[in-house]
Amino acid sequence: MKGAYLLINFLTIFFPLVLSFDKRVRFVQYWKSLFPALLLTGLVFLFWDLIFTWEGVWSFNPDYILGINFQGLPLEEILFFFTVPFACIFTYECLNHYIKHDLLAKASRWISWFFLVLSLLLLIFFYDRVYTLVTFGLLLPLIYFTQFVQKAPWLSRFYLAYVVSLIPFYIVNGLLTSIPIVLYNDAENMALRVGTIPFEDHFYSLALLLMNMIWFEYFKKRTAR
Repeated sequence: MKGAYLLINFLTIFFPLVLSFDKRVRFVQYWKSLFPALLLTGLVFLFWDLIFTWEGVWSFNPDYILGINFQGLPLEEILFFFTVPFACIFTYECLNHYIKHDLLAKASRWISWFFLVLSLLLLIFFYDRVYTLVTFGLLLPLIYFTQFVQKAPWLSRFYLAYVVSLIPFYIVNGLLTSIPIVLYNDAENMALRVGTIPFEDHFYSLALLLMNMIWFEYFKKRTAR
């Protein structure tokens, strides 16, 4: 139906938006740090999204979008890069509030090494696939910077939030790719899917959320001064 993609965006952000005013987590207090992070990261990913759309890396089923486009990019796709990170950073702050023990503290470095090695290997073997190349070409420096340059103390907690976020990820991306609303050109990816979801989507999401988190923690620290 027309507007299905918009409805998915709405449902993605509805509960995190409403619960932002909950007195326990008070996520609304972080909005001043969150919105600049969403904007800066959104500009980067929307640039790639636009190029991917122009080059046919993926396309959008006109039966499920409103038809409001910006240079060929549907309004719903633009909103996706704000609604999903908003919901995931909300999850991150909720986990920080309710789970005091840093569950992945000892494993964080090994998780980073796993992503770095995986990214490097896939860049070597699938350098000719645009979606794979950009996804892991972006993820590799982001992980390296956060783990070894910035030495971010929050990275282990981010990894936990990412694992939890895979639950709604499979629901949202499952709907987008099974209906289908977003159509992928398998000549530009590994042609490996988890259900109907391209393998790269898991790591494109990871890169999207990590870049948002880098900026979010940066602005949060500045605001706290």
